[in-house]
Amino acid sequence: MQTRNRFLDDIAAMATSAAGVATGVREEIDQVVRQQMERVTDGMDLVRREEFEAVREMAILAREENEALKARIAVLEAAANKPAAAKKRAPKTARTKTSEPSDTV
Repeated sequence: MQTRNRFLDDIAAMATSAAGVATGVREEIDQVVRQQMERVTDGMDLVRREEFEAVREMAILAREENEALKARIAVLEAAANKPAAAKKRAPKTARTKTSEPSDTV
């Protein structure tokens, strides 16, 4: 046969209540600390994570576009330099043939 001990029941009830109160106090302390940290960081003019990620993506895209444009410029410069080199290498006889008057009139 078990006997109920009122003293132990009261201690158990107080421990349960104390745990609930401690949890509530902890949540309130967390909230106050979070608000203080937000106030401090807002005063420091820090960048939010979302803004940082957006600017980071823009920088990556700009870097990729810059590399593509560099490659395109290199191709265009190479194409522009080819005819100039071909003109310099052309024989002089070819130039004089075009400058001679033709017999057909």
